[in-house]
Amino acid sequence: MTKILIVDDDLALADVLAFTLRRSGFEVVLAHDGREALEQYDREHPDLIVLDWTLPHMDGLSVCSKVRAESNVPIVMLTVRYSDDDVVAALEAGADEYITKPFSPRQLVARLQAVLRRAIGEPQEILSAGALTLDVERRQANWKGGSPIHLTPLETRLLQALLQNVGHVLSVESLIVCVWGPEGATSDMLKQLIYRLRRKIEPDPAAPTLINTIPFAGYVLNLPADSP
Repeated sequence: MTKILIVDDDLALADVLAFTLRRSGFEVVLAHDGREALEQYDREHPDLIVLDWTLPHMDGLSVCSKVRAESNVPIVMLTVRYSDDDVVAALEAGADEYITKPFSPRQLVARLQAVLRRAIGEPQEILSAGALTLDVERRQANWKGGSPIHLTPLETRLLQALLQNVGHVLSVESLIVCVWGPEGATSDMLKQLIYRLRRKIEPDPAAPTLINTIPFAGYVLNLPADSP
């Protein structure tokens, strides 16, 4: 049975989440502060973590970063915070999905199932084009002769889609499906993810030359042989 760790200091909401997920066939483990979350993670080895941002003792972003440093377990941030800066910070810390409160229980279950499907079905492969290589399993990109560039799971899936279609424009909708699955995400979330990936692989993120925005069409990855 798939085990989900719910981390939220709102005890009533945590109980509602636990009831919803158990009714959908999941095993549920609860934690109500950041330190307890890490203890439960080490003890229970959950298949997925649903993580609030504002927690006693250690905030959810710090918990996310610590877990991501040692594991690829899917992490879903479930929070009242909704600004672009919050989404960027969560993606940078390694979150796989970002859901704001209030939420629909049915939609939450569907999105958690989508995250789990992506984690199970993620292909283990190495892709390359020009001087850029992506190790999907390790979540590392490399420019020929350079140091490894560590990516989050979402950044890995985005770069994977772009590398598999070098020189071809991918629509916003198709990229969202490639990265988040058929349940999707918003165009703003994709824009923020593009921004994060540019910061890691572009020679000058302020003037990107590799990941190009095509107005009213989407994005395209262009890789000259001697990039970057």
